[in-house]
Amino acid sequence: MPDEPDPAELLRWYDRHRRSMPWRARPGETPDPYRVWLSEIMLQQTTVAAVIPYYERFLARFPDVQALAAAEADAVMSAWAGLGYYARARNLHACARAVAALGGRFPATVEGLLALPGIGAYTARAVASIAFGVPVVPVDGNVERVAARLYAIDAPMPAAKPAIAAAAARFGDHPAARARPADFTQALFDLGATICTQRPACAICPLTGACAGRLMGAPETLPRRAAKTLRPVRHGALFWLTDAHGQVLLRRRPPEGLLGGMTELPGTAWRPTPWLEGEAVTEGPMQADWRPAGRVKHVFSHFELYLEVFAARVDAISADGFLCDAGALQSQALPSVMRKGVAAALRAAA
Repeated sequence: MPDEPDPAELLRWYDRHRRSMPWRARPGETPDPYRVWLSEIMLQQTTVAAVIPYYERFLARFPDVQALAAAEADAVMSAWAGLGYYARARNLHACARAVAALGGRFPATVEGLLALPGIGAYTARAVASIAFGVPVVPVDGNVERVAARLYAIDAPMPAAKPAIAAAAARFGDHPAARARPADFTQALFDLGATICTQRPACAICPLTGACAGRLMGAPETLPRRAAKTLRPVRHGALFWLTDAHGQVLLRRRPPEGLLGGMTELPGTAWRPTPWLEGEAVTEGPMQADWRPAGRVKHVFSHFELYLEVFAARVDAISADGFLCDAGALQSQALPSVMRKGVAAALRAAA
């Protein structure tokens, strides 16, 4: 069996190779809990590369928790548009208001953070560790890979999650890790993101000599994944309706549920069977000369969606919703799937 992995080796590697990210405190700086929390919420189900431009624009617009708490919900949703999983934005706003009510200071404990809206076990541990130096180990996908390989945990996911969390906690309980909790957590993140990836670079890993998974000969197979199931498919239609003044009809989705509170083009329900053209246009927001304007595909975490886009122009729009100048759509809180529909309609009109 290999030696017990030494967090001191990982921290020495991190001190040389740490990633520079806009929310990460530099050596000697005190972490900003607001920036740490904001980054952790944004990074859920999203990559660092995708998040950075959104994070920088969001921070410029809402530089601290008080500014975010004071903002209108529409402004927050508009700034979030494109990041997906829009319940996060609603919870983010609610959490900012809860923190503002506490005097603008985030709780410095896992338990206190868990009491805030939208903060679950992982986020509470990540913020507590990185922002406040609490010696706990948050377990994300990167940490799961590292721990499963270091300790050769070969049970399939998700059944292996408790064993992986226990292994990560065991690694983090070493005195070297407890002496630098924030750096240790971020070192684990960086190791999983840059070296212990789906195709691990074991030759340059600071923990390779202590990795039981490498000793097994196939660390890339860990953690073991259950067989993927096919995503269900749903179908719908979108309607691009403009008037003589170049305004387009938009609607607001209900505050709860998928894409809750976001802006959308009018459309049909989403269902398992495709909408025929003649059937779909009867669901349009008003009678018009509807013409096919393309088809878009969007993949959600739990289903694929195909939307037929129809376009029409009328002198005046008399339908539920609100009007927006077609040239000002970027200011609207349109989720990615709706932006695809807009793009299809504009291509068809070109």
